[in-house]
Amino acid sequence: MIKNPIRLAIYLVAGWMPAGRRRCIMCGHAVWKFMPYRHDCDAGLMQALGVIGSDVKNFECPRCGAHDRERHLLMYLQASGLLAALPTMRILHFAPERHLSRRIAASAPIGYIRCDLYPASEEIERVDIEAMPFDDGAFDLVIANHVLEHVEDDSRALAEIYRVLKPGGAAILQTPYSSILHRTWSDPGIIADEARRQAYGQEDHVRLFGRDIFERFSSSGLGACIATHDELLAGRDARMLGVNPSEPFFLFRRDR
Repeated sequence: MIKNPIRLAIYLVAGWMPAGRRRCIMCGHAVWKFMPYRHDCDAGLMQALGVIGSDVKNFECPRCGAHDRERHLLMYLQASGLLAALPTMRILHFAPERHLSRRIAASAPIGYIRCDLYPASEEIERVDIEAMPFDDGAFDLVIANHVLEHVEDDSRALAEIYRVLKPGGAAILQTPYSSILHRTWSDPGIIADEARRQAYGQEDHVRLFGRDIFERFSSSGLGACIATHDELLAGRDARMLGVNPSEPFFLFRRDR
């Protein structure tokens, strides 16, 4: 609920004025602009390090509220054929995005568990990604969209994701990273909110992944099946759709 009248007016103009030239893939409406992540977001070091992740300048649809990272992931699911295959799958979805999770649930998968370490509603189960209460090989698909940068021990989390996936199963692990950093950056002394925001990009992030991210994720046994925006979504105007064309599709598979 937007309480600031000036901000509300901006949203109304951006989302409801006719003839908008941009479009939200989630709700299908034309809009004039996508709204920024927050007004006090200082790119700072993240910009200098060329961090690839959310498009913070085109973050939220003013009409439905869908974020850029769930809009982009929906496009990747469609283009990769995974969206059409969801009815045959058992899915585990961490930190489920409100709009994307509705689209997944509407596809009527065989099983769909929405979970979080700190659930915000009764339909979301409390699950620690570092110690999951599920049997080996329980899921066909695990989704952790912008989650692993929040997790204290990402190696344990990745090992758990590998364990609960069936052979042939897939994990979607979208995560912000810097292709400039040679190694993932984390330091136990960086604990203050402002220090984390400057070092990692957000107050609740605990690391900034570097160019070793693919090696780091694959060390769990998962095989990388990375695809770029241009490879999967050739001809789709990223600016018009409010997504970051530099963000790849982070798909990993358990081969055995």
